[in-house]
Amino acid sequence: MNYDRLKDKLEILADAAKYDVSCSSSGGNRKNSNKGLGDSSASGICHTYTEDGRCVSLLKILLTNFCIYDCAYCVTRKSNDIERAAFTVEEVVDLTINFYRRNYIEGLFLSSGIFKNADYTMERLVRVAKKLRLEHNFNGYIHLKSIPGASDDLMREAGLYADRLSMNLEIPTESGLKLLAPDKNHQDMINPMRFVKNELIQYKEEKKKFKSTPKFAPAGQSTQVIVGATQENDFQIIHVANHFYTNFNMKRVYYSGYVPISNDTRLPAIGTQVPLIRENRLYQADWLMRFYCFKANEILEKDNPFLDLDVDPKMGWALRNITQFPVIIQNAPLEMILRVPGIGVKSAHKIVHARRFQNLTMEHLKKIGVAVNRARYFISVSNENTHLKFLNALNLKEIILTDMKSKFEKPFDNQLSLLNDATFLR
Repeated sequence: MNYDRLKDKLEILADAAKYDVSCSSSGGNRKNSNKGLGDSSASGICHTYTEDGRCVSLLKILLTNFCIYDCAYCVTRKSNDIERAAFTVEEVVDLTINFYRRNYIEGLFLSSGIFKNADYTMERLVRVAKKLRLEHNFNGYIHLKSIPGASDDLMREAGLYADRLSMNLEIPTESGLKLLAPDKNHQDMINPMRFVKNELIQYKEEKKKFKSTPKFAPAGQSTQVIVGATQENDFQIIHVANHFYTNFNMKRVYYSGYVPISNDTRLPAIGTQVPLIRENRLYQADWLMRFYCFKANEILEKDNPFLDLDVDPKMGWALRNITQFPVIIQNAPLEMILRVPGIGVKSAHKIVHARRFQNLTMEHLKKIGVAVNRARYFISVSNENTHLKFLNALNLKEIILTDMKSKFEKPFDNQLSLLNDATFLR
C-alpha cells in the first residue's frame, strides 16, 4: 500500500468534507454484544462536545471529490480547478478500523461527490458500511450521506448498516436550487427522504411483532440547508424545516452559513462575511419548534421575515407579545413558563415541580438554573421584582441588551463579546 498517496487522499477528502455540518449526531443504540469493535450506544457520536463536556470524534471524509454536477455553491463542482482524489472501498474500511483501534475516532461519517451516477456512488457507500459491519464486526457509529436519485433497494440496504442516513436539501427553495444547480431538483432529494421515513415506520411496527427484526437507521435521518447563498429569508427557511419535521419525521435539520468559495456572480463575493450569527439564530428558532412548543408562524411573520440578530428568537417573540407578560411563576401553565426568555426546558420542569412545595423567589429560580438577567423582566415571583417596572418601556430591548452586555463583557471584553452573540437559547 502506498501510504504517502493514502495520506494525500485523506488530506484532500477530509478537507472537502468540512462543509457538511450534518454529521454531528446522537441517538445511535447499536450495542456491541458479540466482542466486536465499538459501541455506538456507549457514547453517541458527535464532532464536537457533548453536554457533559466529553469530546467525541468520527472520521469525516468523502469517498471522492469527483462529481458529475456543477453546483455553483459546492467546492467539489466539476468546473472547479481542484486536486481530485478517490478512496477505494477497502481504503475507507482500513482507515476506519485503524483509526478506531488507535482511539482516534468512535465512528464514521461518509459522504461523496457523485461519479458516474447516483446508484454507482451509493452502492460503494453501502459496501463500506456492509464490510465494516459484517467482515469486521464494527459496532461503532456509521452515518452515510444518501445520494440524490439512488434506488430504493440501495437506500433500504444503507439503512440496515448505517445508524443514521442524511440527505442534504442544500438550497431551501426549488427556485434557489435551479439558479445555482440547474441539473438538480428537490424531488430527487425528497423521494429518498420519504422512502426512509416510511421504512423507519415499517421497521418499527415489525419490531413490535418480531424481536428478530433488524435495526433500520436507528438514529433516524437528517438534512442540511445552506444559508445565505441565495435570497431566501428566515421565514422561508423556518417553514421548510418545519415541513420536514412534520412530514418526514426528521431527526435534525442543520443550517450551514454559506462560505464564499467562488467568483460566480450568482453568489456572494469572496470575502463576504459568513452569516454565522444568522446561522445561530436559525438553530435557536429550530430549538423553539422542537422543544418549546412554538409554531413556525409564531417565530416569524411574512411582513417581518428575518430573525433579529441582536436577540434570540424567544426574546424576539416576547418583545413582540409583551401583553402575554408578566408570567406568574407560581401558577402559570408549563407552556407559558417555557416562553419566558431565560428559562430552559429543564428549568421549566423544575419550576413546576418545586412550586408545589414553596413560593418561589428570584433566588430560587437562580438556583434552579434560570438565566434571571433575562427572565426577571418577564416574570412575577413571590417577592418583589423591581425589574417589572421596565416591562412596558418602549426601549425594553435596549435595557435588556445593556444588562446582558454589562454581565458578559466586563471581565474579558474582546473574547466574551463573541460568546454573547452565540449564546445558547434558553
